[in-house]
Amino acid sequence: MTEVFLFRGAQLEGGEAADLVIADGVIVEAGTGLSRAGATEIDVDGLVALPGLVDLHTHLREPGYEASETILTGSRAAAAGGYTTVFAMPNTSPVADTAGVVEQELALGEAAGFVTVQPIGAVTVGQKGERLAEIGAMADSRARVRVFSDDGFCVWDPLIMRRALEYVKAFDGVIAQHAQDPRLTEGAQMNEGIVSAELGLTGWPAVAEESIIARDVLLAEHVGSRLHVCHLSTAGSVEIIRWAKRRGVDVTAEVTPHHLLLTDELARGYDARYKVNPPLRREEDVLAVREGLADGTIDIVATDHAPHPAEAKACEWQAAANGMVGLESALRVVQQAMVDTGLLVWADVARVMSRTPARIGRLRGHGTPLSEGHAASVTFYDPRLVRTFSSDDLRGRSVNSPYLGRELPGEVRWTLNRGVPTVVDGALLETPGVRA
Repeated sequence: MTEVFLFRGAQLEGGEAADLVIADGVIVEAGTGLSRAGATEIDVDGLVALPGLVDLHTHLREPGYEASETILTGSRAAAAGGYTTVFAMPNTSPVADTAGVVEQELALGEAAGFVTVQPIGAVTVGQKGERLAEIGAMADSRARVRVFSDDGFCVWDPLIMRRALEYVKAFDGVIAQHAQDPRLTEGAQMNEGIVSAELGLTGWPAVAEESIIARDVLLAEHVGSRLHVCHLSTAGSVEIIRWAKRRGVDVTAEVTPHHLLLTDELARGYDARYKVNPPLRREEDVLAVREGLADGTIDIVATDHAPHPAEAKACEWQAAANGMVGLESALRVVQQAMVDTGLLVWADVARVMSRTPARIGRLRGHGTPLSEGHAASVTFYDPRLVRTFSSDDLRGRSVNSPYLGRELPGEVRWTLNRGVPTVVDGALLETPGVRA
């Protein structure tokens, strides 16, 4: 028999305080002054209750790169950050470009049990951009793949991109594009601008991102298909998405927490923790993507959690790998950049970090309301705390976080994945549902 919980006094999506009764993986009652015989009662007064967070852009590295992360360790990191669902990017070895690989990833996620792991399939075979992968087979597999991306590599050939957009229409899929013109970014090391010029590092121009987005929204409009833009990072990209939405193009876009908070000024210390793709941009870009998220031009926040072993970052800047871990810190960064600045309220956070990513990924039963009859995937978060982010906060296999030593607000106090606790009183459980 599963444990019954009665959470008392949580602010549902930051609104009025209410009680939640959770049993058999479902919210069985929501209201005030509730009681339930035999329930474990937990006082969550002052905590914000959010639908379990959904990340549309996570790198779990398994199979093939287990030195950086595994599906188990990445799932633990996700749960610690308040996530109950992650979409796993396909840049594994072998690449997730067949039904067999995505079904393996799904099974490993189910075995871990901390979060729902939903595989993303590659657009092209081996992410090489030459011919389409087994898109239909992955869509029909047990994994029911609906998001396809060559993330890390741009689908640079417009004919291949058009064919991919046409293909996924048959089952309401979406192509998630890594917008980076490879010719414009050859040898690029950081954002092109004043800082790159002063440091003598090859610049990564904003137009390399913006030109691909402009091309792809026109292709999506032409074929009448869904396009999703990964990790948008420039003011110009925000304007292109805004223009495309006014035209009625079926396009969505994501921004990462680090592009909401950090700037290219951090590259001055040559600390490779700040080396990422797309690169950290100017302060003007940070303000523009914040505005785009606040006004709905940008649809979601996605972490682009990209773990690397220590040696891939503990080296000179030019040799270092791109990427940052971000699952454990995402909600805290969004609070600092968007909520504490008055740009979003907690109901908006629920939309951009739970409901909308689940909708884009066509993942039913996730990102659902905190009301009777819906899945009990819930995050209880304390926004009142402020403390220094440290390696003790990291629960994955890698420690390449840009926030180490930085003061961040908030703390995830409880995470429940379909009624099963994974975080209890701020502590990640070793095994989901099993408490000492």
